[in-house]
Amino acid sequence: MFDHLSTYATDYDATKKFYDNAMATLGYAIQMEFVAEWNSEFPTQRMCAFGPKGKPAFWIIEVKEKYTPRHIAFSAVKRKEVDLFYDAAIKGGGHDNGKPGLRPMYHEHYYGAFVIDPDGNNIEAVCHQPE
Repeated sequence: MFDHLSTYATDYDATKKFYDNAMATLGYAIQMEFVAEWNSEFPTQRMCAFGPKGKPAFWIIEVKEKYTPRHIAFSAVKRKEVDLFYDAAIKGGGHDNGKPGLRPMYHEHYYGAFVIDPDGNNIEAVCHQPE
């Protein structure tokens, strides 16, 4: 059901260190880390993802100020399901935060769509399969 989750950090280095230490006790490590150069409002924004080998499941995303909403991504088996999720979420009162499409910065087959729910949370559907 869940593909991955995100939390936000105003002190990225301290938060990353905290989770690096805590996650290691569970056998998890950083699987991916980069700067969100595509973010025109914060092009130096850092992010990293912890998880088991090859599965970035828990993301830490740097923010400039305290931020309450969260990010939840739901797994989709096929890309068509991502499209249907996006359409239904928009019709149900959500707001566009990224139309369905490939997101190669994550990996070559990452196909996702993002919608802001009525409480301001960033909700995603993602398919990792080539179609």
